[in-house]
Amino acid sequence: MSMGTVERREAPRDGDAARSRTRSRAEAPDRDIPAAGPHPRARERPEQRERREEPEQQPVHRPLWTEESARRRRLPDPVRTAAVRAVLVVAVTLISAMVAFLCTLAGSWLAFPMVIGSIAGTVVATWGVLDVWVTRQVWNQRHGVVSVPSSTARAMRRERRRARRQARSAQRAQERIRRQGGAGQLSHS
Repeated sequence: MSMGTVERREAPRDGDAARSRTRSRAEAPDRDIPAAGPHPRARERPEQRERREEPEQQPVHRPLWTEESARRRRLPDPVRTAAVRAVLVVAVTLISAMVAFLCTLAGSWLAFPMVIGSIAGTVVATWGVLDVWVTRQVWNQRHGVVSVPSSTARAMRRERRRARRQARSAQRAQERIRRQGGAGQLSHS
């Protein structure tokens, strides 16, 4: 027997000798993926079709996953960077604290340096978590997410609009001067 084929022996009928026939399966071993080749009903005899009473159902192909819209927006890049840094520092601190605890239980000389390292790690981890919070607040303030009168984003937008207006008016003035052929320029004579 080769892979992907099934050997089928039919009972002798009408004095025929038993014969073996190899036919390819209609489905792959996991029964969801149809194999290449003709449909199995194409080789059915009419009496086999009559014997089959219930209609054969096609396998339902479900997608592997369904797309769901995100419930929250993605964190801004600086905030995400600070959060990743904080998670790494907290993880290293927790591992260091566990090693310090186990070294203390074992009575190892490494216990004291590990306890000191764990204390330092706790201070750094606290700083990392506070850094995430501060970075998030600063980003919200600067990029206009928080709509309050004290937000600096409104003043920054005002300044950008003013700069764009000045740039456009300067560009229009230059175009006007070019169209007039420089007639409005003062001479240096």
